[in-house]
Amino acid sequence: MDVILPRIDPEMTEGTIVKWYKKTGECVKKGEALFVLETGKVTVDIEAPESGKLTIIMDAGTTASVGTVIARIDPDPGCV
Repeated sequence: MDVILPRIDPEMTEGTIVKWYKKTGECVKKGEALFVLETGKVTVDIEAPESGKLTIIMDAGTTASVGTVIARIDPDPGCV
């Protein structure tokens, strides 16, 4: 599953990934805090949309447009 930069405000066009809570190759659980997103108005934790193994595409400090794929979460039976 692609993890995209979400729109958390109707006027938002881009955001900055401040921090990832996990590293590439680590397991994540659906609903757990995945990364910190900063916009011009707010800083917020974004939750993992699915469980599986994380592959980060865009590093912390990167500013991206809404809808950009910033990571992938692939199903992994080893991630419980």
